[in-house]
Amino acid sequence: MWIGAAILSAVLLFSLSLSLSSGYSDRNEKENVKVIYFINGATGDKSFFDSAVRGISRAKADYHLNASIIEGGYNESLWKNMIEEAADNRDYDIMIAGSAPMIGLLEGVAEKHPDKKFIIFDSSVNYTGGRFSNVYSILYRQNEGAYLAGVYAGLMTQSNIIGILGGQNSTTINDFVVGYQQGARSVNPDIDVLVRYAGSWNDPARGEALAGEMYDEGADIVFQAAGTTGLGVFPAALKSGKYAIGVDSDQAEMIEGTDPEQAGRILTSVMKNVDNSLYRALAQYVGGRLPFGRAETQGIREEAVGLAKSRCYQEITPADIKARINQTEIDIRDGRIKVESAFK
Repeated sequence: MWIGAAILSAVLLFSLSLSLSSGYSDRNEKENVKVIYFINGATGDKSFFDSAVRGISRAKADYHLNASIIEGGYNESLWKNMIEEAADNRDYDIMIAGSAPMIGLLEGVAEKHPDKKFIIFDSSVNYTGGRFSNVYSILYRQNEGAYLAGVYAGLMTQSNIIGILGGQNSTTINDFVVGYQQGARSVNPDIDVLVRYAGSWNDPARGEALAGEMYDEGADIVFQAAGTTGLGVFPAALKSGKYAIGVDSDQAEMIEGTDPEQAGRILTSVMKNVDNSLYRALAQYVGGRLPFGRAETQGIREEAVGLAKSRCYQEITPADIKARINQTEIDIRDGRIKVESAFK
């Protein structure tokens, strides 16, 4: 559902209330904040982008924001002109973008507009030399969530083979891979962890084919970290009679209403709670407390990552494995488990 060659007139606007009621009892708070979220992709991925929209929507409702979304689509050649046009011509207080491909583009518009504020999530601008004092960066310890998924898959597997599908062979995706492998091997040293990279974020057919290969090679659980491409893992799991692990949002819960059979093959999802982190950032901005000019990293301790524990998880997971996952979360939070990272 992307708008490919879209121009800025093809903008999805939230329905917003500008009522100045209980949310602004403190007159030190910012009022009528105007927010733009530029998506380097499209809504409807039931994952990363949709999670960000949920967080902005919650902040909009609670703090009476004036917010709009610009869908950049999946043609990367269009993003630069689109975000520059938005930054130059739109009325906004704060612009939000996410993921590594947006680093250079957001740095460019933030440097050109020092009077405006910017948030980038799941990546960080380069703060070397005191630049970008108007940018707040949010990073996630996705390796911690992936570690939990690895422990879970390592305990749940019957074939002793599991898999992971990444969207790209990138440092962020390899942070998932490293954590997943470490977690699985911590409880099952002899497990075989298959790894595939799709080279795409918007090709569910390719995701289904690559997941099918791993299932054919004996994997009985495949974890997807591949955006919309990863949605193809779920029909592959259904066809093979095996299982999947989702990413970023509780994907079983999100698709249960439209495809309960597929949802029933998703044991859990690694939650990257983009919604919580953006809601928190916007609330701090409205209150004048957001620490621009720096990056913050959030993980299990901050409830920014974790495992979804929805219906399928509750029904299929044995009690002893649930207890093991709960204890692992505590051990990571309290520092007793050190999770490896692809970031050096």
